[in-house]
Amino acid sequence: MTIEQPQAPARQPVTLFTGQWADLPFETVARLASEWGYDGLEIAASGDHLDLERAEADPAYLRSRLDILDRYGLGCWAISHHLTRQAVCDDPIDFRHQAILRASTWGDGEPEGVRRRAAQDMKRAARVARRLGADVVVGFTGSKIWPYVAMFPPVPQAVIDDGYADFARRWNPILDVFDDEGVRFAHEVHPGEIAYDHWTSVRALEALDRRAAFGFNWDPSHMLWQGIDSVGFITDFADRIYHVDCKDTRLRPAGGRAGALGSHLPWGDPRRGWDFVSTGHGDVPWEDAFRALASIGYAGPVSVEWEDAGMDRLHGAAEALRYVRSLLWRLPGATFDAAFSNQ
Repeated sequence: MTIEQPQAPARQPVTLFTGQWADLPFETVARLASEWGYDGLEIAASGDHLDLERAEADPAYLRSRLDILDRYGLGCWAISHHLTRQAVCDDPIDFRHQAILRASTWGDGEPEGVRRRAAQDMKRAARVARRLGADVVVGFTGSKIWPYVAMFPPVPQAVIDDGYADFARRWNPILDVFDDEGVRFAHEVHPGEIAYDHWTSVRALEALDRRAAFGFNWDPSHMLWQGIDSVGFITDFADRIYHVDCKDTRLRPAGGRAGALGSHLPWGDPRRGWDFVSTGHGDVPWEDAFRALASIGYAGPVSVEWEDAGMDRLHGAAEALRYVRSLLWRLPGATFDAAFSNQ
C-alpha cells in the first residue's frame, strides 16, 4: 500500500515531533497537536506511535496510523528514527543501546549482529516512510570514532579515516534503499554522531561522495552549546537542509565553573553551563535562522521538538507553535526598493 504525499497547507507546515511524547498513545498526541493548531506530526518510530516492523508487515496497522492523522486533520511529511540508527555505526555497543533499541534489533546483543539489524531497520524506515506519504526520514548515524573526540590518549589519523570509511561502508547500502523509495535521509548534526559540527559534516558528505540521499536535519540546539554558527550552517549547506527541528538552548555561564560538556549534571540543574529549553526561551537566533532558511528556498516542514526540564510540556508545545508561526511571515513579492522607481 502506498499513500500519496499529503497536500501541504498554503502556509509552511509546522509539525510536532512526537519523540518526547512517546509515553502517550499516538492518538492522544494527535488530538493534542490538532487542538493546539499544528499542521502535522513528525512521527517518531518509538512507543506505540510507529512500529516499523508492524507497519511494513501489516497494512491494517499502517492504515490505522493514517486514519488517526486523517481524523485530526494532520499531515506527515517526515518520520523520525533516531534511536535505532545510533546502533548502525557505534562502537562499543553496550547497555546504553539495549535501553533504546527494540528487542528485535537488540537480539542477543552481539555487537555486529546488532549493527546489521539496525541497518536493516533503517532500510525499513525508508520503505515505511514512502507508504505513509513522507519523503524524509530524520535521525542519527552513530559513529565508530566518537569515543576518540578528545584525541587523548593520542589517536592516529588512520583510526579517524577508518571511522569515516566504516560510516560510508555501512550507510551506502542503506541510502541505496532510500534512493529506490524516493526518500531522503536528514541526519541530525549532534554530538555522538559521525557529523557533529561543520567540518565533520563536510567530511561525512565527502565520505559518501556527496550523494543526494544524505542531507541534514537543521536543529540548532546542539550547535549552540558547541559554539557553532547555526545560521551560517544553513547557508553553508543550503542544498542539504532536508528538514528543520526547532529546539532551543539557553547558555548559562554559571560563574565560569561549568564547561560545554555538561559536567555530568542532570538536565535543569542550575550548575550546568547550558540546557535545552522550549523554543523561543533560549539563545538560538530564530529570526536570523528563519530568514536564512527563506533565503535558500527551504519550504519544508518546521517541526517543534519540545524539551525543557523547567516547563510543563502541555504549556510549552502550544506556546512554541505560536512563537514559530510568528516568524513564518509571508515573503515579499518584490524588493522593498522597487517602489522607488515609480516616482
